[in-house]
Amino acid sequence: MTKTIVWFRQDLRLEDNPALNAACENGEIIPLFILDENDRELGSASKWWLHHSVKALGKSLGGLLLRKGDPLSILKSLIDESKADGVYWNRGYEPHIVERDTEIKSSLGDDGHDIKSFRGSVVREPWEIETGSGGPYKVYTPFWKANLAKDIPDPISAPKEIKLASYDAESENLEDWSLLPSNPDWADGWQDLWQPGEEGAMNRLKDFLREGIQDYGELRNRPDLPNISRLSPHIHFGEISPRQLCKIAYEDADANAKYSGDVKKFVAEVGWRDFANHLLYHFPKIPTQNWKPAFDDYPWRQSEADLKAWQKGMTGYPMVDAGMRELWHTGYMHNRIRMLVGSFLVKHLQLHWSHGEEWFWDTLLDADLANNTTSWQWISGSGADAAPYFRIFNPISQGPKFDPKGEYVRKWCPELSDLPDSLIHRPHEATQMELKAAGIELGKTYPAPMVDHKEAREAALAGYEAVKSAQAAKSA
Repeated sequence: MTKTIVWFRQDLRLEDNPALNAACENGEIIPLFILDENDRELGSASKWWLHHSVKALGKSLGGLLLRKGDPLSILKSLIDESKADGVYWNRGYEPHIVERDTEIKSSLGDDGHDIKSFRGSVVREPWEIETGSGGPYKVYTPFWKANLAKDIPDPISAPKEIKLASYDAESENLEDWSLLPSNPDWADGWQDLWQPGEEGAMNRLKDFLREGIQDYGELRNRPDLPNISRLSPHIHFGEISPRQLCKIAYEDADANAKYSGDVKKFVAEVGWRDFANHLLYHFPKIPTQNWKPAFDDYPWRQSEADLKAWQKGMTGYPMVDAGMRELWHTGYMHNRIRMLVGSFLVKHLQLHWSHGEEWFWDTLLDADLANNTTSWQWISGSGADAAPYFRIFNPISQGPKFDPKGEYVRKWCPELSDLPDSLIHRPHEATQMELKAAGIELGKTYPAPMVDHKEAREAALAGYEAVKSAQAAKSA
């Protein structure tokens, strides 16, 4: 009987897993997960999620072989040990992954093994959608419109039968990978907030469609309300696929016509992740270089102290601080707040977007190379389809607009809880009597604003003018 290694990567699920289905149709399988030591090291929060997700997948499969090291060497050894006929996997689009997989296909294929890869993490392959002139899309709206011009492929069901092959190979111990934090366990309590794994992903989607989809198109911008899916970690680790999300959401819209507009907006957010992978595939230097080279001339500041204050949620701007504290305590941050804290870092503090990308990489459960880097470049103005350079979020006025009662700020900045709604987003404008009544001493119990908004905005705009001047001089 044919024996195939199924190499699980960011597709930790049984449903809509083309590689798994194809291998099961052939015969017996050897499910394998490799912790690639050649890849960028996972952030601390991602390691926590991966531990629990891999554990859940092993339970669903009835067994999962674990190896750590160089994938090509591991696959060659395992083929020899198990006498496997081939290796199947679902494709990834990060530069390192594309290069690595190409080498593996060539090497193992030359040895006569059956090597196949499949589409499992995007609605369509990055090369399937092209502009009218034949190149990649650089703007999201026409990209997603082109996607929707064709029917989104239906997901495939999990294999009816999974036959695990017997083989003479030992699995490494997940606990020995030390993915979970200890001394201290800063993730204590996260299992009450999250359920990593395929079952958890489906539960989360069902809860969202039952409780959060109504008015999602508008209320998704409110961090004080539950109208968000919180599915991003599940999507990143492939515990649920984009095709599943689209199909299930559209079915919900068919059953509840009044939510159809909200469902379309939700599906469009799924499309943004496809757009990020599209950009990363066609422009593989996005993680390390400005997509718009003109921004190489921006006069960035260097300040370790300012960066630390931002990371700790001690900027003196409540909405910014609430977001950074939410991130630290939960491994997650509301998307509207991600834009706000990102804008604050690069435009108020004038610190390079890479500092924010690195911090998000370490602290976000959904840290995703494509989404993370393209989003940071978007907010900085240096990326594809980016926010205009003059779009500088006001960290004060964003509060009343998206957290009108101050509930989000009060949750994550409890030292401000006793301020009235009119002052919760601007404690620095309160009188000494008002501060004393709320038990606040600016500079001690809560920081004064580390920069003045008006002055910071003018400095950011001056920096962008410097970019324009430098480019004009180069082209003269």
